[in-house]
Formats: sequence, C-alpha cells, structure tokens
Amino acid sequence: MSATTEPLSAAESLLRRSDDLRRGLGEDVRDRIVSSLYGEAQRISQRAVHDEKARRWDFDQKIDRLVTSRLFGLPLMLLLLAAVFYLTILGANVPSQMLAEALFAVEDWGAGLFQTAGSPEWLTGLLWHGVYRGLAWVISVMLPPMAIFFPVFTILEDLGYLPRVAFNMDWLFRKAGAHGKQALTMAMGFGCNAAGVIATRVIDSPRERLIAILTNNFVPCNGRYPTLIMLAVIFVGAAFPPAWASVAAAATVVGVVMLGVGFTLLVSWGLTRTVLQGEASAFTLELPPYRRPSVLRILYTSLIDRTIFVLWRAILTAAPAGAVIWVLANVDAGGRSLAQHAIAFLDPLGHAIGLDGVVMLAYVIAIPANEIVVPTMMMCYLGAGMMTEITNYEDIRRLLVDQHGWTMLTAVNLMLFSLLHNPCATTILTIWKETRSGKWTALGTLLPLSMAFLVCFAVATLWRALAP
Repeated sequence: MSATTEPLSAAESLLRRSDDLRRGLGEDVRDRIVSSLYGEAQRISQRAVHDEKARRWDFDQKIDRLVTSRLFGLPLMLLLLAAVFYLTILGANVPSQMLAEALFAVEDWGAGLFQTAGSPEWLTGLLWHGVYRGLAWVISVMLPPMAIFFPVFTILEDLGYLPRVAFNMDWLFRKAGAHGKQALTMAMGFGCNAAGVIATRVIDSPRERLIAILTNNFVPCNGRYPTLIMLAVIFVGAAFPPAWASVAAAATVVGVVMLGVGFTLLVSWGLTRTVLQGEASAFTLELPPYRRPSVLRILYTSLIDRTIFVLWRAILTAAPAGAVIWVLANVDAGGRSLAQHAIAFLDPLGHAIGLDGVVMLAYVIAIPANEIVVPTMMMCYLGAGMMTEITNYEDIRRLLVDQHGWTMLTAVNLMLFSLLHNPCATTILTIWKETRSGKWTALGTLLPLSMAFLVCFAVATLWRALAP
C-alpha cells in the first residue's frame, strides 16, 4: 500500500511546487518566453542570412512599433474605428434614402395593382403594407451600411491590420479569461452580430469560442445605429452649437460602442468564473507582413460571403414581422387596435425601466430585425396603420418630447436598452447553427436581455431618486 501512495504524494508535491513557481514568474511569463525565442531566432538569422527584402521587413517593423505600441496602439485603433463608423454612417445615408424611395415606389405600384384587380383591402394591406413594407425597410436600412462596412473591414483584414487589433486587445481579453481573437469577432459584430458569431470559428478552444458567441451581442450592429444616431442627434447634439452638434452626436455613438466593449469584457470575465470556468489558452500570434489587398477577394468576401449571406437571413426573419406589425395596427378589439392594447399592457414595465409601452412593443416586434424599431415607434406614436418614418429630426423631437413627454432619462435608457437587449432573430438562429445547443442559444438570448432590464432599472431608479 505504501509503495503506491508514496509516488502519488511526491507527484502532488511536485505539482504544488510547480504552481508556486509559475505564480512567482508573473502573468506575462509566456509573452517574455515567446519574445526571447523570437529575439534569439532573429539574432541568429541576421548573422547567417542576408535577405534582399530586409528593408521591407524593417519598414513593417517600424509601422508595428507605432500600431502595436502600448502608448499609441489602442488610441489609433479607436481613431480608425471612428473613421470606419463615420464613413459607414455618412456614406450610407444617401443610398439608403434612394433605395427606400425605389422600394416604396414598388409598394405603391403593387398595392395599386392589387386594388385595380379587386383584391380585398385586408389582403392588399397585409401583403404590401405589411410583409413587403417590412422587407423594404430592412433592405434599405441594412444593405447600404453593410455594403460599405464589410468591404472596409475586409480591406483592413487583407492589409494585415486585424491581427494587430487582436494583439492590442489580447491583454484585456486574457485578463477576462477569454481569447485575444475575440477582438476580431467583436469587430465583425459592429457590422452584424450574426456575422460576428460566424467569425468565432477562428477560435480553436470550444470554451473560449462559446464566450465569444455569447458576448458578441454587446457590440451594436448596424441595425441599432438608426436608434442610437437619432437619440444622439436629438438629445445630445441639440445641446451644442450647430457647428459642434454632429461632432457631439458622433462622439456619443462612439461612447456607446466603447460601453458595449466594456460589457463584453465584463460578461466574458463573469462567464469564465461561472458556467465556462477555465484559463485563457495560449495565444502566440505571429504578425503577418503588410500586403496589398486583393480586390477580387475583398469583393467576394465582403459582398457575397458576408453582406448577401446576412441580408438573406434578415429577410427571412423580417417578412413575418411586417405582417405582425400590420395586423396589430389594423385589427381592432373593443374600439382600440391590438397595438394600443399591447402598449397599455407593456406600459408599466416600460415605465419601471425609464421607457414606455410603445418602446417595449417596438422591441418585441423588432426581434426579427432591429432596423424596424424606429419606424414601429413612429407608427404607434402617430396612430398610423403601417410603419412610417419622419426624416426631419426636429419633427421627431417635437413628436417625442413635446407630445409624448420624452426626457433625457428616456434617451439614456433607450440607448442602454438598444445596446444591451436580446439579439435579433437572425443572430439567434446563427447561434443555434453554430452551437447546436438549445441551452447556449437560450443563454445567448436571455443573458443580454436580463442585463438590459437590470441596468435600465438601476439607472431609472437612481435617476428618479436624485432628481430635484
């Protein structure tokens, strides 16, 4: 008996001693070992090999000293992210408006054709002012931003910059117990959370890939930008002189995005200490040389593999949402529409978190696609029979503030709710396809929704307690 226990005791003692020594080396021991190995390899290579491309390699290293430095790496990354958002938002406005006008003109033609053919009014309304209008709205809102964001993102990927993003963010995700490559999947989520979930395939560890999937929703996709931009312009930009209004609004949106990154890290940290316990796996990243982007690869990856793929899934989920919106607005019960009944039912819940029943109903209806939140709210506030939009921000401000009593608390909590609420149906479907697990799909859906209600309730309670 003793012959078998003594070796086990010695092994346990050796393991404990190993753990003590490892903790004494510090958290960056792996980085120091890898740096030492590569430094020694580079020293030997420089002594033994003469490379005609050495000047190019020196040029790459000079860029990396700036791009990946502790002092300038993250600020440059944020500046580049802000530039990508600026180009996406600014460049998408005109084509989005043109596409919407063209698609809605088809709606008018189709509805007129049905009426001429003697179609029942309810069928014309359901198909053209419900299903088709919902599809047209999602396409006109989603397609232009994605057609700009994904190519720009793919250019950065093809250029070789995205591995530098992972390098800069690695220490933050490592402290949260996650993987540095999660930074890449998070960046993809800015265009579409469904695409961000798919991008988690680059993470080899199943545990860390699950963390990236469950937290990708905390970065706002392009479907949430209309809500965030509207609130930033009306409630923040209006408080500044006209020359600075757009800058203040843009800074507000970037601030919300950074808050989403913070929640991503916080929830990742919580998951690694509860349902997904474990240490971050080793992440040794060899930075590739900068290279000239390939036009054909950019077009295929950004437009076919990402934009069309994500848009098709959004179309499949938005079609029934358009029908539901029309039915709620046009079917009466007891002298009031179903939408008005639903608003009255949801209003106490909305008031508890600093919002109202209209906002709650809009987000219930918008589960298939976040793009229809704003037009659904406008429809309910105006009492219209179909989704509608007000393009002038001053008119929106009068409708929300003067006629329906919106305050700064409403704006702040709607920004928070838009940032934190449950993923859209397209993303939920993608989570299921990537995990094949009802458990993880439910957690990925309910975790952000629970946080949205908790955070908004806390802010509303504190705000009202401190209000004069």
